[in-house]
Amino acid sequence: MDYQYVGYTEGKKVVKGTLAAASQEVAVQILSRQGYQVLSLKPVAAFLPSVDKVFPSLFRGKPEELVLFSRQLALLLESGSDIVTSLELLQAQVSGRALKKVLADVVSDLRGGHRLSMALSRHPDVFPPIYRRSLSVGERTGNLETVLRQVADYMEKEATARKTVKNALVYPIIVSVLAIVVMAVIVTFVLPAFTSLYSSLNVELPLPTRMLLSLVGILSDYGVYLLVVLLVGVALAFVYIKTPAGRYQWDRLLLRLPLLGRVSLLSELARCCRSMALLFRAGLPLTEIMSLIIEASGNKVVKEALTGVEHGMLKGEGLSPPMARNRVFLPMMVQMVRVGEETGNLDATLLAVAESYEIEAADKTRSLISLIQPAMTLAIGLAIAFVAVSMVSAMYSIYGQVL
Repeated sequence: MDYQYVGYTEGKKVVKGTLAAASQEVAVQILSRQGYQVLSLKPVAAFLPSVDKVFPSLFRGKPEELVLFSRQLALLLESGSDIVTSLELLQAQVSGRALKKVLADVVSDLRGGHRLSMALSRHPDVFPPIYRRSLSVGERTGNLETVLRQVADYMEKEATARKTVKNALVYPIIVSVLAIVVMAVIVTFVLPAFTSLYSSLNVELPLPTRMLLSLVGILSDYGVYLLVVLLVGVALAFVYIKTPAGRYQWDRLLLRLPLLGRVSLLSELARCCRSMALLFRAGLPLTEIMSLIIEASGNKVVKEALTGVEHGMLKGEGLSPPMARNRVFLPMMVQMVRVGEETGNLDATLLAVAESYEIEAADKTRSLISLIQPAMTLAIGLAIAFVAVSMVSAMYSIYGQVL
């Protein structure tokens, strides 16, 4: 929040200005450290909410920025710099507006006596729960630099996986949009002209031509209504998915899809294994680790399965026996977790499972995306061939009947 202050210096010079601080007490402390005696301090009232408050997702920090920030902070701390000085240096170097503003608030909180993890917890949109909890453990153990590097590696792998999938889908999406636009232009402007021509000749048309003209007529007469029904259906489906029951059914469907289901399950399990390994290496107990993993899981079905594992673990069954009772957890993951529990090397076995599943998911994703392009080419070719055959056969039919 911004505060407007009036004060004076040691030389009795009056100063005025505005200051961004987490609270009024923090603002007073910052001004006192600058050598100002505060006379008046009041919050600046905003008549309109800021754009970043109305649309927080547009001003959310990028994962790449957070990865670079974590690595740089670890390097500065290892060089002997204190946490406040390090954050101030990074704040001056950060180019992202969102992260720069957040770091300013974090520095203010640290100057006010808060711990780093507590200051980060005020910005959950920028720092995810696993990030904050790992740094909290690093503060307690005095191993903050190592934890920062581990978290940076974890987030970097997550961001790389998401970026790979997005980049691979760009070309198919562009081709799909262009194909839809071209077909819409043909159906809307080109084919109606042929329809009027064929109707004026009063000749019997071939079956493909009649089917095509019937489709054009339906779209011309009821296209608007069909579009409205489609939009309403999509809106209702979107609203239903936002409900707990709808989200569960949607996540369940994603896991059961013929090709995509396996990729979704592998990606979710790999994320869970890597997160568990990260928190376990940081020194967090398994009870807290499972709570964080459940909270961070994006699939309701996997979240329910992890909750069952947590209940079994609290009963003293360990990790692998409750996992073995749920089909969501694949056999290799159950076996490796059992080996890790028996050898006391759970973090290493979890990392091995995560890397194996990530490789398999990446291979299947590339294979799936490589199938999209020929499938789209075939579908577009069949549609164009149907239109061409309908037009050509109609021309030959008209020519034969007229002669």
